[in-house]
Amino acid sequence: MKKPTWVIDKERARRASAAQTFWLFGIHAVADALANPARAKLRLVVTQNALDRLGDAVAASGLTPEIADPRKFPAPLDPGSVHQGAALEVRPLAWGAVADHIAGPDAGQGPFVMLDRVSDPHNVGAILRSAEVFGARAVVAPARHSAPETGALAKSASGALERRPYLRIGNLSNAMREVQNAGITCIGLAGEGEATLAEALDGLGGRPVALVLGAEGPGLREKTRETCDVIARIPFASDFGSLNVSNAAAVALYEVARRG
Repeated sequence: MKKPTWVIDKERARRASAAQTFWLFGIHAVADALANPARAKLRLVVTQNALDRLGDAVAASGLTPEIADPRKFPAPLDPGSVHQGAALEVRPLAWGAVADHIAGPDAGQGPFVMLDRVSDPHNVGAILRSAEVFGARAVVAPARHSAPETGALAKSASGALERRPYLRIGNLSNAMREVQNAGITCIGLAGEGEATLAEALDGLGGRPVALVLGAEGPGLREKTRETCDVIARIPFASDFGSLNVSNAAAVALYEVARRG
């Protein structure tokens, strides 16, 4: 039986995604990736000084490093990347589907963080770092119009990209409905929310939550807002107060975590 066209296209897209590679850079990002057995590692370029600093991590990885002249560093990085003499070509991590993190052997107990078109890799990296600190079970974002795994994102995440699930999904509203069907309440964060985040959490009686945040400027899209169970705000001391999305995520995750 011939496969439908949409199935063939989906399989091709999956194979293309698996074949994609990108470069991590910086001592800490490279060291964390070398130590991650789930990370497919292809090519390691280091200066002698960086190799000395990475030490046992390189030996344990099984990779043969390419020793580079620091004045002519050959890894194809963006100009201005602070690579510290270390770059590692890798494939994206496969964290599974949202359902795997709702229930199953690898599912956590903390909140989900769901991002609506947050495209700045530095913001997403910082959110992953906060997600790790405060025990979020996964960060979820649409595959289109959101930050992919990159060296800049990994550097901002300070190792959290290797340890905290970052799920790139097809449709954010569908993912939100999936967690809602499992009894998880989606709380959208927006400055015009009638309730504060603390008030919204108080009304849940300890039920699990997904925090939904939009990009700076546009905020939550209409469809995303409609899918949320409640829209809440982080209170500010003045009418002119505001936080960027990564800071808002950190504050919201702390508020959830302190309620235990």
